[in-house]
Amino acid sequence: MSRPNLEDQLLELVRMNAVQLGELWTRVADSPAPNVPPGLLRRFVAQRLQEKRHRGLPVLVARELDAIAAAGPGVASKTGDVPPVIIRPGTRLIREWNGKTIAVTAAEQGFEYDGRQFTSLTQIASEVTGTHWSGPRFFGVTKRRSTCG
Repeated sequence: MSRPNLEDQLLELVRMNAVQLGELWTRVADSPAPNVPPGLLRRFVAQRLQEKRHRGLPVLVARELDAIAAAGPGVASKTGDVPPVIIRPGTRLIREWNGKTIAVTAAEQGFEYDGRQFTSLTQIASEVTGTHWSGPRFFGVTKRRSTCG
């Protein structure tokens, strides 16, 4: 017995009304449909159908969602706030500058570079370049852009 074609299922969602979407959600999610506008419910159902067909979210996406959820409410709010990049102790940041490899290790308090402790990436970037640089920008660590709405 063959499974319905995922593309056909997704196209069918466009033709469904709110009641039909709610019923489909209940079948695919094993829970009552959330109280959201039909357009959003349609996206939720499409996501769930794809997750079921492809055996869940990709690991990197699941990790990203977990990190956003752990950051707490309002992280990707309507004001345009985006979650900060979290650099955990042990993370290594590597950058090439003027033919020299710059390797920095995040520590519990600050960063290690060239056998010394620094309180910020900006201090290290300034030390390496001899001019003022934004450390996060120098090492390519910038705020994540929201992919929501």
